[in-house]
Amino acid sequence: MSEGVTRRSGGREARLGRRARPQEAAVVAPELLVTTSANPEGPVLVLACGAIANEVIALRQQLGVSDEAMVLHCLPAELHNRPGQIAPRVDAFLSEHRHKYSRVLLGYGDCGTGGALDKVLARHEAERLPHMHCYEFFAGTPRFNQIAEAEVGSYFVTDFLVRHFDKLVWEGCGLDKRPEMLETFFGNYRDLVYLAQTDNPALQAKAEEAAARLG
Repeated sequence: MSEGVTRRSGGREARLGRRARPQEAAVVAPELLVTTSANPEGPVLVLACGAIANEVIALRQQLGVSDEAMVLHCLPAELHNRPGQIAPRVDAFLSEHRHKYSRVLLGYGDCGTGGALDKVLARHEAERLPHMHCYEFFAGTPRFNQIAEAEVGSYFVTDFLVRHFDKLVWEGCGLDKRPEMLETFFGNYRDLVYLAQTDNPALQAKAEEAAARLG
């Protein structure tokens, strides 16, 4: 995987005061708080966000690890818009399947779960990426912090989000049906920052188009 390339476009002349309220984490029922144990003879499981599936597959190939030795299972990328559902979905999957695997690696950062994901992982003896989200993972912490400090109102997209901008961002936020909500969701952003995993002029053009649509 080539080093991520950071590209900026877009920008607003003034910030707007309204913010979209962050979604609260879903409450996990006590009966679902199952503690599971590892199977020393089993393969490694990578339970990942669907948005980074291609990168996990590429990494597995680079490491020369077989599909049987490192099993990849992805949860829907749409959870990107519903972080309160990530921890319960991970908990449900691991409660059913953890006993099959020797080790579980999560292809997630905290991803807006407010620590709820870490509590789930502690029960299931699983580990996640040591980042707040995939944007920090792709950019690297020093570079991500540099971007965020330069402009706190930065909206990040990756190759996956650029490719699926209409479904995951525009339709995912309901802007196809309620375009008047654009300023509510994106009014406080000033830059669109494209963290490119590839050097692809077509995706660069789509990123610029996304920046224009978001203002």
